[in-house]
Amino acid sequence: MVTAVVGANWGDEGKGKITDMLAGQSDMVIRFQGGANAGHTIINDFGRFALHCLPSGVFYPHITNVIGNGVALNIRAMAAELAQLTEQGVPAPKLLISERSQVVMPYHVLFDGYEEERLAGRAFGSTRSGIAPFYSDKFAKLGFQLCELFDDELLRERLIKVCEIKNTLLEHLYHKPLLDVDELFCEMTAQRELAAPYMGCSESAVREALAAGGKILLEGQLGTLKDTDFGIYPYVTSSNTIAGYGAVGAGIPPTAFEEVIAVTKAYSSAVGEGDFVTELFGDEAEELRRRGGDKGEYGATTGRPRRVGWFDCVATAYGCKLQGATQAVLTAVDVLGYLDEIKVCVGYEIDGVVTDEFPVTPRLNRARPVYETLPGWKSDVRGITDFSALPEKLKDYVRFIEERIKTPIKMVSTGPRREDITDNR
Repeated sequence: MVTAVVGANWGDEGKGKITDMLAGQSDMVIRFQGGANAGHTIINDFGRFALHCLPSGVFYPHITNVIGNGVALNIRAMAAELAQLTEQGVPAPKLLISERSQVVMPYHVLFDGYEEERLAGRAFGSTRSGIAPFYSDKFAKLGFQLCELFDDELLRERLIKVCEIKNTLLEHLYHKPLLDVDELFCEMTAQRELAAPYMGCSESAVREALAAGGKILLEGQLGTLKDTDFGIYPYVTSSNTIAGYGAVGAGIPPTAFEEVIAVTKAYSSAVGEGDFVTELFGDEAEELRRRGGDKGEYGATTGRPRRVGWFDCVATAYGCKLQGATQAVLTAVDVLGYLDEIKVCVGYEIDGVVTDEFPVTPRLNRARPVYETLPGWKSDVRGITDFSALPEKLKDYVRFIEERIKTPIKMVSTGPRREDITDNR
C-alpha cells in the first residue's frame, strides 16, 4: 500500500507533521523529489527539528527511510542533519540512499547565488541551495549519480569536461573565480565517504516492501503551485511536486498508489516570488505572520518572512485536483482563533469575468479575489483532538472549505505537535 503526502498549495502547509504522524503506521518513508531548498518542521518528544534532506520518518526506529532517485542529494547537508539527530538524542535511523540519486555539486550552489545576483530585481526568489542548476545539469546529462562518485577515473574525467563548460560561464558571464578540478575531485571523494554507508538499490528495496505487503509513505516537498509544469511558472521549483511524480522519483509502479493526502493550511502562505491573489499586507499581514506556525511564518530553510493571505479555494481546489487527492488535511486552524471575521477566496475576477478555475500565469497576473466572509470562532483550540469538541463556527469553516475544494477533509490539525490533530470526521 502506497500513500503520498503532498502539498496542495505553495508549500509550507505542514506536510512534515502529517508525514511524521502517519509514519508511525508505516514501514518505509520515501522522499521522491526536491532537495535541501525547503524544510519540514517537526515537533515531537525529541524536540523541534527542521528537516531539509532526510525523510520525516527518521524518528521511528522501525522505519526504512529512503532518499529516492528523484531527489537532489546534498551530501554534506544530509550528513549534518544526521549529526543533529544524534546530538538531540534521536536513535540513528535506518537510511537508504538510492545509488541512482544525483548529487548537488558545490558549484551548483555557487551558480544558484550568482544567477540570483545577476538577475537582481528580476530574480526568482531562489533559496540559493543549488536546485535549479542541479536539475538543469541532470537533464543536460552533466550531472553525477551517487554511484559515479566511486569510480575515480570516471569522476575525474567527467569533472574535467564539466569544468570546461562551467568555467566559461564563470569567466565571461558571472566574472567569478574559476573552478579547480583537483579541488572538486578531493571534495567529492570526501563526500562519497559520508554517503557510502547508506547507498544501495532503493528500487529493489521498494519492490520487496510492496511484495511483502508493506506500507509505504511518500513525502513530497513544496506544493502543487510550485510544480515545474503545473505551478505558477516561472516562479516554480525545478522538480515536479505532484504525487504522480512519486512513481518516477521513488521507483514505484503507479498502480501501487492507494491514497493521496493533500495538506493545506487554514490560511495561505508562500515563500518566493510569483502571483499570490489573496496576499495580505501591512499590519494585518504582520499579525497573521507573527501568530502563524509554531514560531511564526518564517521559512524553515531561509528564515525569510513568508507572504501570508486568506484561504484560497480556487488555488486549493486546483492543487487537490492535480495531486489526485483522495483526502485533505487542514492545518493551523488554531492560528486563526483571534479573528472576528475570516475571509475566504471563492473565485477570481479576471477581465470582468468571475471564475473558480485556476488560470495560467498570464491570466493569473490579472486576477482579483472574490471573497466570502465567515464568522471567526474567537477561541483557543490548540491541542483539541476531538472534532466534535471544536467550536461550531470552526466546524462550519471546515465544511465550507471542504465543499469548495471538492475533497473530503478527514483530519484537522490544531497545533504544531504530532498529537495535535483530530482524525474522527
